[in-house]
Amino acid sequence: MNAISLQRPKTQSLMAGPQPVITTDRLTLRPHRLSDADAIAGSLSDFAVTRMLARVPAPYDRQDALDWLVVATSGSLPDWQLAITDGDDTHIGVVSIELRHGRWHLGYWLNRYYWRRGYMSEAVAAMLERFSRRMPETSVHSGVFADNPASLRLQERLGFRMTGCSEIYSFARNTMVTHVETVLKPGALWQGKGA
Repeated sequence: MNAISLQRPKTQSLMAGPQPVITTDRLTLRPHRLSDADAIAGSLSDFAVTRMLARVPAPYDRQDALDWLVVATSGSLPDWQLAITDGDDTHIGVVSIELRHGRWHLGYWLNRYYWRRGYMSEAVAAMLERFSRRMPETSVHSGVFADNPASLRLQERLGFRMTGCSEIYSFARNTMVTHVETVLKPGALWQGKGA
């Protein structure tokens, strides 16, 4: 005789909870404020930054930043869109985990003048560690453009694995670009210092 299960199937929560404030040795990751518009516009007006992002147009100006901030600060989305700030609360970048098509996606960018100091590794590792505590059974998807090996190395150090390649449209470049798709499975986050 076959038994009938009366238990509901497990479903993945689609809410990560309120945006946290996360502190690391050198950084604070905090919810955005409308007053971050000038810093965001200054960083994303640099084509060296925007060319590695799929959904950011070039040129990018203060009104673009304000339009994004109105949504990001509304509290209406399940996403975590955190400002990366230094010890003086200077906005130097963004790290986010967004719900897209039922899957969580990691995204990030950093003002060019803060590159090569380990800030992005520190910010992404802290964000993933907090997210994995809140959503321990959840995979996190991400990816990089094929001509961004530094970002791919960062993800690999944190435990992401490549899952494939596709062509996606880059608004900043105004063309299709090869995109390397990655995923971090539950429990795979490498938690070492200096990731």
